[in-house]
Amino acid sequence: MTNALRKLWISPEDYLSAERVAEVRHEYVDGEVFAMVGASRRHAAIVGNLFVAVRQAARARGCSAYTNDVKVRVEAANAYYYPDLVATCHPGDDDPYVVHAPVLIVEVLSDSTEAVDRREKRANYQKIPSLREIVLVAQDDRRVEIYRRDGAHWAADIVTEGDVILTSLDLSLPLAALYED
Repeated sequence: MTNALRKLWISPEDYLSAERVAEVRHEYVDGEVFAMVGASRRHAAIVGNLFVAVRQAARARGCSAYTNDVKVRVEAANAYYYPDLVATCHPGDDDPYVVHAPVLIVEVLSDSTEAVDRREKRANYQKIPSLREIVLVAQDDRRVEIYRRDGAHWAADIVTEGDVILTSLDLSLPLAALYED
């Protein structure tokens, strides 16, 4: 006799319904739900610094930007994630809870999320047709990785000094401003 555990598969519709009233945020990957952990003050400061600049650049282009309480749908992976920052420029992207056509996604790395952010999320984000840039920001040192769609491929730029250039929103942000406070 075995003591095998049976995993309960949850439909995307049930996940979205439950998430609207949940006290804790969860990400959804192909029927499985994963609770999100809280962020450090350093993490929050980096996200805040980025959001101020990204929101202004997005608005200047007729786009919208949101912080970590808005989900991103990755149709090709049957997943919903909460990135730290997301921007969309698609006029029909008007779901009040989910961005379906992002141009920019930012994840601030932490010890508890870095492996998932680098492998699973980045690989799945790259499946979103509208997405132009994925930005991974280190917390413990000044290092920003920018993955840009180059036709059918993705190219990476690593910034450790100077400016962070986000071509999806025509934004140049000094690295020092990103890590301010």
